[in-house]
Amino acid sequence: MLHCDMTDQERDLYANLPPIDRKTVTAPGLRVAKQEGRKIVALTAYDASFARLLDEAGVDLVLVGDSLGNVIQGRSTTLPVSVDDIVYHTRAVAQGLQAALLVADMPFLSAATDERALHNAGRMLSEGGAAMVKLEGAGAMVDRVALLVANDIPVCGHLGLTPQSVHRLGGYKVQGRDEQARQQLLADAQLLADAGASALVLECVPTDLAAEVSAAIAIPTIGIGAGPHCDGQILVLQDLLGISAGRRPRFVKDFSEGRLPIRTALSAYVTAVREGSFPDAEHSYG
Repeated sequence: MLHCDMTDQERDLYANLPPIDRKTVTAPGLRVAKQEGRKIVALTAYDASFARLLDEAGVDLVLVGDSLGNVIQGRSTTLPVSVDDIVYHTRAVAQGLQAALLVADMPFLSAATDERALHNAGRMLSEGGAAMVKLEGAGAMVDRVALLVANDIPVCGHLGLTPQSVHRLGGYKVQGRDEQARQQLLADAQLLADAGASALVLECVPTDLAAEVSAAIAIPTIGIGAGPHCDGQILVLQDLLGISAGRRPRFVKDFSEGRLPIRTALSAYVTAVREGSFPDAEHSYG
């Protein structure tokens, strides 16, 4: 098993940082934000230093995503990412957060059975320090969500483009374009909400479908390539900073503009999500 043991000097550094003057974000607080019409700002992070910067910038939710397989490990898919990888990076990120809600991704096949789902999700909270886990897909995952919630593990769902299903989907493509797929996504979203999910990520779906889902379910939606009508937005941190390798997806915006300091880029992203100027039509799918 991997360990994320900080040195005494590093631990003292983070322990002595000044407190962040805002309330701690909680799973129930996400639903309150939706009810009050406050946009939820989310980003990925994989280490304590960036986690601290995201917290300072006012980010509400920090996801330790299996996207680390791409941006940290340099792999072409997220499939090789292990539970140990996620636990390691979650523990690191936890050291840098004071207010933001910490969510850990459940990697490929980590929730293939009830037993594995409960064991691995438990590790995310007890070893990693997460406050919520994220599960991709519906179908059998609906029952997994209910199981985890029944055992006091908050869950964020994930529909649309689910990267762990890249081979079944035939690549990284926009989902929900035809009527059958649209109705299925709407039904799956309601099933996940009914099962007790606290939030739902919608990835690479048409803007109007994301708006319909967001209006239909009581839990907040967090979009990535899903248009401006979701209850919140999330990006991969390296994409936001313009330092990811390879082709940039349409929904990605480089908030650093290739030259801005990191803190300025983070503040620009938080402001743009809160005021509703991101994503715009240029960064959405019709």
